[in-house]
Amino acid sequence: MAIFKGRTVEEAIERGLKELGISKEKAHVHIKQTEKKGFLGFGRKLAEVEIDGIAEDVIMQADRHAVRGVPDEIRAQAEPVKSASEATVELSKVVSAVKQAEEGDAKKNSSKSEVGADKLAATVPTELASEGNEFLENLDEKTTLAELAKYLTKITKELGAPALVKISRDSTGVATLSLESTKQGILIGKHGKILNSLQYLSQVFVHRVAEGKVSVIINVGDYREKRKEVLTRLAKRTAENVKRTGQPVFLEPMPAFERKQIHAALAKDPYISTHSEGDDPYRYLVVEKSGRRI
Repeated sequence: MAIFKGRTVEEAIERGLKELGISKEKAHVHIKQTEKKGFLGFGRKLAEVEIDGIAEDVIMQADRHAVRGVPDEIRAQAEPVKSASEATVELSKVVSAVKQAEEGDAKKNSSKSEVGADKLAATVPTELASEGNEFLENLDEKTTLAELAKYLTKITKELGAPALVKISRDSTGVATLSLESTKQGILIGKHGKILNSLQYLSQVFVHRVAEGKVSVIINVGDYREKRKEVLTRLAKRTAENVKRTGQPVFLEPMPAFERKQIHAALAKDPYISTHSEGDDPYRYLVVEKSGRRI
C-alpha cells in the first residue's frame, strides 16, 4: 500500500486517488492517522492514509456478491457483469437509442438536436420540441408526464424493446412510469444499469420541461420493489461491516431514490451515519461510523 499525507483525511485521500489514477470505488483506503492541529504550532501532524488499488477480478467478485439474494427471475433478466467496461457499453446503448429517437424528431421538425455521448445528461437536447414546432417548456405536471411517456416510448423502441408506458402516483405524489414490455431484460440491463440510465435521463427531461418540481420513478415489472429488498439487506450488511472494521464503505453509484432507501434503512442506527458524494449519475453513498462508541 502507498501512503499519502494531507492537511485533512479527505485531502490525503483525494491526493492519493489522483496520484494512483483510480476512483474511490476501485480503492481500499485505510486511515493511519487523522490530522492533529497541535498547540501554538507544536505537535501538529498531517493526516496519513494508505491506499491500495483493488484488482478488477476482486471488483467483479464483489459485484456478484452484492446481488446475492436477488430472485432468480430478476437475475435472469440482469446477468452479472463480466467486465469493468460493460457499464460503458450499457450506457452507450441508451445514448444510441436517444440519438435515433431524436434524429427521427429532427427530420419531422426540420431541426437538429445536439447530442453528446460523454454524459447522459447531454443526450437530452437543450430545447425539447414536440411533434409540432412548439418547444416543450414550462409544462404542468400532467403534460410533462405525458410528454415523458412519449419520449420513453421512442427510446424503448430504438432499444429493441418497445414498451407501453403506464403512469401511476403514490400517496406522496411521486409518479411512477412503468414500462411494460415482452423484453424486460433489455430495459433493465445488467444490474439495472439500463434502467438507471433511463431513470437519470427522465429526471433530466422533467427538469428541463416542467414548470414546477415533478418527481418520477421509472420501473420495469416489479424490479424496483425487488431492488428495494436487496438494498435493505445491503444496508444492514454494510452497517455491520463498518461497525466491525471501523472503516467507511463506499457503495456503487445509484439513483437518488435508491440512496434515500439506504439512508432510511440506517437512519435509526445511532452508530452509523451516511452521506452522498460525487455528481449524478455517478453519485454514490458513503456509510461510516457516527462517532458514538458502541
